[in-house]
Amino acid sequence: MQKRQLGHGGPMVSAIGLGCMSFAGFFGPTDRAESHRCLDAAIDNGIDFLDTANVYGPGLSEEVIGTWLAQSRAKVSIATKGGIVRGAERRFDNSAPYLRRELEGSLRRLGTDHVALYYIHRREQTRPVEEVVETLAKLIAEGKIGGYGLSEVAPATVRLAHAVHPCRAVQNEYSVWTRQPELGLIQTCADLGIAFVPFSPLARGSFGSVPFNPAAPDMDAFRKSIPRFQPSHLAHNAVRIEEVRAFARSRGWTLSAFALAWVLDRGPHLIPIPGTRTAEHLKDWAGAYAIRFSAEDRAEIERLIPAGWAHGDRYADEQAMQVERYC
Repeated sequence: MQKRQLGHGGPMVSAIGLGCMSFAGFFGPTDRAESHRCLDAAIDNGIDFLDTANVYGPGLSEEVIGTWLAQSRAKVSIATKGGIVRGAERRFDNSAPYLRRELEGSLRRLGTDHVALYYIHRREQTRPVEEVVETLAKLIAEGKIGGYGLSEVAPATVRLAHAVHPCRAVQNEYSVWTRQPELGLIQTCADLGIAFVPFSPLARGSFGSVPFNPAAPDMDAFRKSIPRFQPSHLAHNAVRIEEVRAFARSRGWTLSAFALAWVLDRGPHLIPIPGTRTAEHLKDWAGAYAIRFSAEDRAEIERLIPAGWAHGDRYADEQAMQVERYC
């Protein structure tokens, strides 16, 4: 697989990474053995960049990766996150003691003393980002993290943070149906030499190989709660998705490979991190890096799914807490 740089001064990693949130059962039931098969398939397909977080499980996704690494000895670059405190009420903590403690826990679960990237999962809005970056810079100097990243932030925040210590990556949702990052964030990352790492590049599974079925018995509560997946919106979205599926099929592509190729085509500093529960689904999209769009393809894609085509918000109000909105 082709390589892309994980931000200025960062390692070269596979152009497509693997989001490991699903190993914690967020998008339906799974088990450790299946997750390990998925990780094996990632390596077999040239994917060497893994994305996880302390709150996935909580801790379960990191543990799954850690036990797999102990067995496989694969050489991978790992990104994990801190900043969200799960409990009876969701809250956010970007303080130095909290971030340091949570990073130590992540390293222990992963079975390593260093990760390539450590994200602030969500900003604690009452704490200046400059203060947070100073904490992260110390962790970099200590060799615990290779670089830091920010998630669900606005371009202005990225510039403030980068001025204190160079930011290596920004992770926001971005896909064919969520395109707000085009309003300055992707451009800011390019200007500053920062990797832009889109999460949910397959539109939370809507652009997967199997048509999304909200009535399926194993459908997760998380997606059911998102306005975009509510019946009144989903009916409209499903029609458009099937039109795109037909277009992709006419070109010899799977729908998921097309959706990833579209993201990769938006700039050389984009490194999408699709997630999956199964090795079979991973194989459906792993070859997306080889797809090249013609001018005719781009025109047809724009006709089928112009910016703003999706019905419904990408988050419910509670899920959007601490997500920075701009423009």
